[in-house]
Amino acid sequence: MGSRTFLIGGGWDRAEVYEPFLREVRGERRVGCLIVDEGDGAAQFERYAAALGKAGPTCAPVPLLVPLGGRFEPEAALEGIDGLLVCGGLTPAYQDALAGCLERLPGLLAEREVPYAGFSAGAAVAARRAVVGGWLVDGVPVCPEETGEDLAEVEVRAGLGLVPFAVDVHAAQWGTLARLVSAVGRGDVPYGVAVDENTLLVVGDGEARVTGAGRAHVVRPHSEGEVTVRAYVAGDSWPVH
Repeated sequence: MGSRTFLIGGGWDRAEVYEPFLREVRGERRVGCLIVDEGDGAAQFERYAAALGKAGPTCAPVPLLVPLGGRFEPEAALEGIDGLLVCGGLTPAYQDALAGCLERLPGLLAEREVPYAGFSAGAAVAARRAVVGGWLVDGVPVCPEETGEDLAEVEVRAGLGLVPFAVDVHAAQWGTLARLVSAVGRGDVPYGVAVDENTLLVVGDGEARVTGAGRAHVVRPHSEGEVTVRAYVAGDSWPVH
C-alpha cells in the first residue's frame, strides 16, 4: 500500500482528525483539496481550508475543483502539491471524477511522496472496491433513504485501491453500518470498515489505527452470508492485509 493513508468519516467538529495527515505533508505544505463542484465548490473549499488551517496553521490549502461530470487529471493537478485531500459530497460523483485515473493516481502519489487523505466520499473511494451509495438491497431498505447518495440499490464500484477494505462513512450518525454489513455479507467487498464522524483511520505499516471521537466498525465475512462486527475506539489498531 506504500505510504500511510488517512480516512476521515465526516464531521466538522474536530480539527485534530486532520493533524496526523498534515504532519506527513512536506515541502511547502501545499494541500490540494479535490472537490467535485456542484455549484458551490468555492464555498466548500473555504470550509475545508478553515478546518485545515485550524489543524495546521502553516499549511497552504489549494482548490482543485472538478465540475460535476468532469474528470480529474492528476498529472497536471498535482504539480506543486505536497498533500492531497479528497473531500466530501456525492460519492458516486467523486468515483466518476476519478474513474479515468484509478490506476494512475496511486502511483503518482507514491512517486511524488504525496500523502492522501479522504474525507467522507474521499474516504470511500480510497478502497479497492468502493461502496458509493444506495439504501436498498434487492428492494429491501438497509439504511435511511436520505443516505443513499442519489442511488437506490447499494452499489459497489472500482476505487483507488489505497486500502484493501471497503469504507463507509458517517456510520453512527447516518446508520450506514448496515449498508456495509450487506455489502460484505453478499461478497461484494472482501471486508469493510465503517467510520464514524470526527474519527480518523490511519492505514499504513501493516496496520490500521483509530483516532478521534468515534469508532471504526470492522465488518468481516463469517460463513454463508453471516458477518462479524467489531468496533474499535481511539488508540485501537488491527493488522491490515
